[in-house]
Amino acid sequence: MSESVRAVERALDVLMCFTSQTPELTMSQISELIGINKSTVHRLLATLEGKRFVERDPLSGVYRPGIRLLQMAFLTRDHNNLRRLVTPLLHELSSQYRENVNLSVLDEAFVVYMDVIESPQRVKLAAVPGQRLPAFCTASGKSILAFLPIDIVQHILENGMPRYTCNTIIAKEEYFEDMLVVKERGFATSEQEFEDGINAVAAPILNGSGKPIASISIAGPAFRLTRDRMIEIGPELVSQIKNFSHEVELVVNPE
Repeated sequence: MSESVRAVERALDVLMCFTSQTPELTMSQISELIGINKSTVHRLLATLEGKRFVERDPLSGVYRPGIRLLQMAFLTRDHNNLRRLVTPLLHELSSQYRENVNLSVLDEAFVVYMDVIESPQRVKLAAVPGQRLPAFCTASGKSILAFLPIDIVQHILENGMPRYTCNTIIAKEEYFEDMLVVKERGFATSEQEFEDGINAVAAPILNGSGKPIASISIAGPAFRLTRDRMIEIGPELVSQIKNFSHEVELVVNPE
């Protein structure tokens, strides 16, 4: 076994030390559990912490599973077959609203397009599956963040809130106020917050526990997809996603 593979195996051993019975561990406890000297465990933990697979309490010094594991759990547990199940709805929304329709999932501080249905109109947006956009200032991202625990959102915002346009919200206090509005009405809008001339409205796809597993957005040129039009579409989009989820039993993580 090569040294690099052995290091991966040891890092996985470290992660598997954390269980529901032992959600927090010291470096010494981990060293005892996997039978590796403390200096090696320290290097492994430092690497895992840098990649956010574990986090260290600065006061007590104990380690616990990090946010990256939680995000990966959402992806692996909730996104299986999602694109296949949602495709009929995406095409239905495209026919109804005649703008770009996007299915997105959260990946760290970004949203990634899983699917894109282009607008049938001559003036349309350029977007492709796999495209990554900042979550905090896009309708797709905001609709997901509003339904996540506040500590996860804070972690994401710590990656930075750069000003992309004059409409980008960069003050955290204002941002969390906006999140409350999004959660209350069930959908988010982005009025030229990421790119000038581009507006979007989005609503989350929630699993059986009410956790967001993805979002569906309607995006288009600001002159066509106006603020009034987005406010009109928002409640309809929320209702359509809920109805479709019930019809296809889109509860990929039943409790």
